Amino acid sequence: MLDEMVHDNCGVFGIFGNARAAELTYLGLYALQHRGQESAGIITSNQKRFHMHKAMGQVSEVFADGDSLTKLVGRTAIGHTRYSTTGASSLTNIQPFMITNRARNLAITHNGNLTNSLELKRKLDSKGSIFQTTSDTEIILHLAAVSKKKTRFEQICDALSKIRGAYSLLLLTDDSIIAARDPHGFRPLALGKFRNAYVVASETCAFDLIGARYVRDIEPGEVLEISKEGLNSTLSQKNSRHAFCIFEYIYFSRPDSKIFGENVDKVRRRLGRLLAREHPIDADIVIGIPDSANTATLGFAEESGLRFEIGLIRNHYVGRTFIDPQQSIRDLDVKLKFNPVKGVLQGKRVVIVDDSIVRGTTSKKLVKMIREAGAKEVHFRISSPPIISPCFFGIDMPTKEELIAANMSVEQIERHLGADSLRYLSLEGMLAMPSLPRATFCHGCFSGKYPIRVPAINGKYRLD
Repeated sequence: MLDEMVHDNCGVFGIFGNARAAELTYLGLYALQHRGQESAGIITSNQKRFHMHKAMGQVSEVFADGDSLTKLVGRTAIGHTRYSTTGASSLTNIQPFMITNRARNLAITHNGNLTNSLELKRKLDSKGSIFQTTSDTEIILHLAAVSKKKTRFEQICDALSKIRGAYSLLLLTDDSIIAARDPHGFRPLALGKFRNAYVVASETCAFDLIGARYVRDIEPGEVLEISKEGLNSTLSQKNSRHAFCIFEYIYFSRPDSKIFGENVDKVRRRLGRLLAREHPIDADIVIGIPDSANTATLGFAEESGLRFEIGLIRNHYVGRTFIDPQQSIRDLDVKLKFNPVKGVLQGKRVVIVDDSIVRGTTSKKLVKMIREAGAKEVHFRISSPPIISPCFFGIDMPTKEELIAANMSVEQIERHLGADSLRYLSLEGMLAMPSLPRATFCHGCFSGKYPIRVPAINGKYRLD
């Protein structure tokens, strides 16, 4: 559970070669709903005609009208569920985006963030490109449209050679799907098989829902074309250094997904176990903040020998769009989301395990709530290091000035929260938990060290 103003990035799903393409894409996006709750959209291709439906809201809301799916005819589709990281939250920025260029159609969905978008947009604008959105994703369509290459596949590869930053993309042409991942591999993207059709998704949990089989990850720097001829793959940009987002393991991805070659559940359990070894505590019970911290909490309980209890009940019907009409209601925001189990907490020395602390406002209210429920002691354990810098690669993270760990020491945060103790997992411990080498991951939000140059104005971090 993250504090206010840190949101999931986006989820993409695509399928080539199935008569139920729109329906299966809807189900795939439903499984990826945790990656974006702001808007959703699907576009299908049927004999050189594109059909699209998109709107603000969650997947089930956007496609609540049964006709919205039946009108999406075709055997090929791509879809997107979004939380904005660049570009305003508006109807014009809902993906997929589509253009018609040289009598051919092209649509795109994007998970990530381009770090050279302003520079590219200025150049394209000076040459006459007209932008319909404020999203950096649209830039890729314009670059493909002005490319001098002959085939659509070559034009897309040419466009990708000009962009920098994080991108896991799905593009829909008249007769193919093209999947692409940036050379550093910041965001996950996987290839699967559903009967005779190929599927691509941000996470493998989307394959599980429709009964598809995981085949492999789309490789960093790979551009993969899926058509009736089969698979056509090329490495558009080679890069020897990968930079997989470590935060995908800690928070974003579902625990039942396999990303970057490893099961998320196993990594989170190992994070919890090491946290218990690094920072043992004499207590009675351990509880997790539902839902993202549950798996790490189980690992902590297994390693520490403390009894795991359900100490907080989460209200799953409080959405991101909840409107606070009065200050008296805004003060109850945490109680609207969580309710303590007093019979579990009363008289106990309680350890709370969470995956991260960003601003500290929610964590402070939770400590107070658990004390008021009768806890004798409240100890906080965090299964990641302090977040000290923002993200530039697809996560909507507060500015450095708003990050509590960038402005306070651990001891100061402990006092601010009102906890009896506060301890974080070490950076070394976090990077040792996945089976891949530590140099494989981007940990800029925890270390302030980024794998590629990030934009800055007047020394302040910013997102394009």
